[in-house]
Amino acid sequence: MPEDSPVPTEYPQRLGKTARRELALSGYTRYDQLTTITPAELLKIHGVGPKAIRILTEELETRSLSFGS
Repeated sequence: MPEDSPVPTEYPQRLGKTARRELALSGYTRYDQLTTITPAELLKIHGVGPKAIRILTEELETRSLSFGS
């Protein structure tokens, strides 16, 4: 478990400490959970910006997943 996250997440270090922590605090700790939310909704979470969305999009695509619509 990363020291900067209150709960374990699947997200890579390159996502950034704040984004990983805030996603976890918002209840998003796994990639499959991101299929229920849009990028626009994620951008409302503190610490989640365009770079985080880009990284998450790439990670979802490698898992044959995508954001919700």
